[in-house]
Amino acid sequence: MKKILFILSLVFGLNAAAQSSVDEIKLIQDLYGKSKAEVVKEYLGLTDVQATAFQPIYDNYESERKALSQKKIQILEDYAKNYATLSDAKATELTSSNLKYNQEAEKLLTKTHSKLVKAIGGINAAKFVQLEQYLQVTIRAEIQDAIPFIGELDKTKKQ
Repeated sequence: MKKILFILSLVFGLNAAAQSSVDEIKLIQDLYGKSKAEVVKEYLGLTDVQATAFQPIYDNYESERKALSQKKIQILEDYAKNYATLSDAKATELTSSNLKYNQEAEKLLTKTHSKLVKAIGGINAAKFVQLEQYLQVTIRAEIQDAIPFIGELDKTKKQ
């Protein structure tokens, strides 16, 4: 029950766009004691020339990724709103939307990787992708842990 209350408060209690960014920032800062940009810069350890080439690509990636993340928030809101009365059609719609979001996120990362290879080299581009995937998996795990599986609440009812 705590999980559904948490996700409902997360989804409905605050502005979704601001909440998404705040939660992501808080999670990364809790894990590393730094902002995401600081973690990325420190991990990559780029030269000044590479850092100059990297920054606009990274800024564009983050802008597009944050905009894309709003789709994920909408999916979570829709799931929370429909959880208690979830039909086959709605479950299919939500799953399809989530899978499409995942594909779009991977496509964005792939596009960014290609640009980074040219700007900062293959090893540094690979390091960025590896770190980004790690951070995204960590964030996804936190979200997944907070939301109930379909039918989970039904199993906790007293019989």
